[in-house]
Amino acid sequence: MTDIFRPDTAAQVQDIVAWAASAETPIEIVSRATKRAVGRPLQTAHTLDLSGLWGITLYEPEELVCQAGPGTPLAEIEAALAGQRQMLAFEPMDLGPLLGGEAGAGSIAGVFAGNLAGPRRVKAGAARDHLLGFSAVTGRGETVKSGGRVVKNVTGYDLSKIVTGSWGTLAALTELTFKVLPAPETETTLVIGGLDEAAAVRAMSAALGSPHEVSSAAHLPIGLGAGEIAGPATCIRLEGFGPSVAARAAALEAELAGFGGTLGAVDGYQSRDLWRAVRDVEPLIAPFERAVWRLSLPPMAGPAVVMTIRSEIEGVDYFYDWAGGLVWLAVPPAADAHAGVVRGAVAGAASGHATLIRADEAVRAAVAVFQPQAPAWRRWRPASRRASTRSAC
Repeated sequence: MTDIFRPDTAAQVQDIVAWAASAETPIEIVSRATKRAVGRPLQTAHTLDLSGLWGITLYEPEELVCQAGPGTPLAEIEAALAGQRQMLAFEPMDLGPLLGGEAGAGSIAGVFAGNLAGPRRVKAGAARDHLLGFSAVTGRGETVKSGGRVVKNVTGYDLSKIVTGSWGTLAALTELTFKVLPAPETETTLVIGGLDEAAAVRAMSAALGSPHEVSSAAHLPIGLGAGEIAGPATCIRLEGFGPSVAARAAALEAELAGFGGTLGAVDGYQSRDLWRAVRDVEPLIAPFERAVWRLSLPPMAGPAVVMTIRSEIEGVDYFYDWAGGLVWLAVPPAADAHAGVVRGAVAGAASGHATLIRADEAVRAAVAVFQPQAPAWRRWRPASRRASTRSAC
């Protein structure tokens, strides 16, 4: 049976990790464990549960900075920010429903450990671009601090960039400081219906290359829907002050008319529901027995990669985010989640990687969940031994 350690302070976290390092025993790191189904299943005798380090310890709306413990629910932070008409601009996604859990149960540490950014990433950047600083305990049981409370605070190595997206393999986070931004006054989404996927990617690239400050671009193929929008639909979001959004939307609509299709627009709750569904991969949640892949690709390569996969696998559902640079793909059940076909198609692109986000435990134990490293990287090994393995934040 797994022993669970639930520290209440950062000092206790250090003691636990130092003991695990001295005993040369692996330890699983969780904060709310909502992402335990991501990655290879762990076999550890001990779990370090950081949910006790909970709460917003600093929030200065006028300075656009917030600080919280790793176990603080993301929903609590977003509610506090909404009260000041502010937001986490990178639009963190909620993997809970996709992985069979509850919506809104994830932690702030889980967001940064997984580098989970939503549709607004094309404008606001990734989660790692918003982490100003952190305190953590390394696998040697040493407490480290990096960054601070302002944007221009980096001296030496920018460790925030390294820790974000490491899934807990580098350190157990004990406090996080991140920047926030004003929430947009209004949003409008232009919807172009009827485009094929290649034309949709070209239209989204043109929109992002325009001067109209597009904040998100996604394409839903035929047979797939998000919110109240049904595919084929190419969706382009603009945000900001009302008059500015209206003027930019009109200008962009005129520029995109040459791509064909039918032009329309949604705003208010319809636009918000659409992008929340895209953010949380709602179109691919059911049926739950399917495996779900996350493909990061050069945007123009997306349609060809998807076509290659569909030619070899029947019953594939998918959609495009980040103007085609991110493809979410659901495939029928298989012993290897069709890893050979998916990764073979990705290898045919100029660059890219495929991550298995959802699959049965047996599949995740047998298949490389994260993109296999190049031979040169596989030959490299860290000099020090770490107690932590992976976080299930």
